[in-house]
Amino acid sequence: MSEKEVLKSLSPNERKVLPLISLKNVGKIAEKAKLDKTSTLRALEFLSNKGIVKLEFKDKKEIVLGVNGILYQKEGLPERRLLSLLAAKRQMQLEAAAKESKLSENEFKAALGALKKKALVNLEAGKLTLNASPTEISKKMLEEKFLEILPISLDALKDEEKYSFEQLKNRKDIVLLEQKKQVEIEPTALGKQLLKEDLSKVGELIEQLTPDLMQTGKWKGKHFRKYDITSKLPEISGGKRHFVNQAIDYARRVWSEMGFKEMSGTLTQTGFWNFDALFTAQDHPVREIQDTFYIKDIKGKLPDKEIVKAVKKAHEIGVAESKGWQYSWNEEESKRVILRTHTTCLSARTLAILRNAKDKRGKFFAIGKCFRNETLDWSHGFEFNQTEGIVVDKNANFKHLLGYLSEFYKKMGFEQVKFIPSYFPYTEPSVEIYGYMKEKKIWIEIGGAGIFRPEVVVPLLGEYIPVLAWGPGFDRTLMDYYGIKDLRELYKNDISQLRKMKLWIKG
Repeated sequence: MSEKEVLKSLSPNERKVLPLISLKNVGKIAEKAKLDKTSTLRALEFLSNKGIVKLEFKDKKEIVLGVNGILYQKEGLPERRLLSLLAAKRQMQLEAAAKESKLSENEFKAALGALKKKALVNLEAGKLTLNASPTEISKKMLEEKFLEILPISLDALKDEEKYSFEQLKNRKDIVLLEQKKQVEIEPTALGKQLLKEDLSKVGELIEQLTPDLMQTGKWKGKHFRKYDITSKLPEISGGKRHFVNQAIDYARRVWSEMGFKEMSGTLTQTGFWNFDALFTAQDHPVREIQDTFYIKDIKGKLPDKEIVKAVKKAHEIGVAESKGWQYSWNEEESKRVILRTHTTCLSARTLAILRNAKDKRGKFFAIGKCFRNETLDWSHGFEFNQTEGIVVDKNANFKHLLGYLSEFYKKMGFEQVKFIPSYFPYTEPSVEIYGYMKEKKIWIEIGGAGIFRPEVVVPLLGEYIPVLAWGPGFDRTLMDYYGIKDLRELYKNDISQLRKMKLWIKG
């Protein structure tokens, strides 16, 4: 198109933005044009499609304030608050300083460490002594100055600012390093030529033909804006289910197609179903508060007395040829309510339901959320998904177990699986399941399985019948399928990442 035709094709927003492209900053252009950043960027992209500007998108690392950083910017860093307290007292007992500073334990430790590092305080024999002059007390610390200049590009940091960033980045939520897109704007030869034109001479262009224009004849003598039907439009991302939910739905369909019925239950369970029914001793470490979340001051109801009596017997003296754990089983301990640590508690409940059935057979599965008192990092979470399954059948054997698992994991994307002998508390024999990843050419652990011990089956079913069982974590399978290296990425709800995730379709 000629320059004149190009001018006639510009939308109202493009005409607002065009005279400002020499500013070369989306934020400044948006402010001057009185548009939001999204509309400004969209107008720039349309100008780019017309060959008026060149846009280059670059990744930019920017340091911004975290939640605590915003708070400390208003109230002062913990070390400033502790220093102000000592400026008035000069010397204090460490415990008194911790209490009067009104800082949390972590904040007080961080503040004390920072002041000692700057040689502003001394700590001897449990006494905290001020070691700073009035000038040093009133002078702003480098970290305080740094918080005032945020946000700032990582590449733009000066030496003192780099030092401050290093000091603050490992402290909880004070500063965060964010990945952002930076747009570089450069006018083309055509753009430079159009900047010399008087856009007002183009006149008012009609954007659309309305009933009012047709009825009144106001369109006569006016020009319609030319539309470029070859220009690329912004992509529209439709709504869809979260990829974790898609995967869970798919796994649920796989088990159902294999003839399994779904088990369900509440996220809270008594210790009886979560531990005792699965022959986990009451002094086992997994029952400590360091590993399990307990619901305070609540006691749950126990099942039928006959089942409770049978579980008690299994723990104290054993069943069949077992000797049990040889201790006095506490009924009150089994009533404590917890957030379930696995979905195997649903399998235990299902066996108890089958106790009075005429035909004690069935295939059951569950997929659900579980909770453990874990420290959150790349490989651990305090909540996770688990897929559970049992097969109750007098004719079931170990070969059937391996067959079910091979078929399930094949449909989940692992064409090759292998089984290695292992140990689990309530199954014997037991195996670990490994799947082969073609892309990385490695075997990875994807789950565990086995046959329930008599100490689990007999108290719940009233007799021993082989019960094939498995309960691998489901999130690990998701991470491997999607190439996710950090467990936290499954739930951080990054909209860009979510849009890239493809539908879970296997088998």
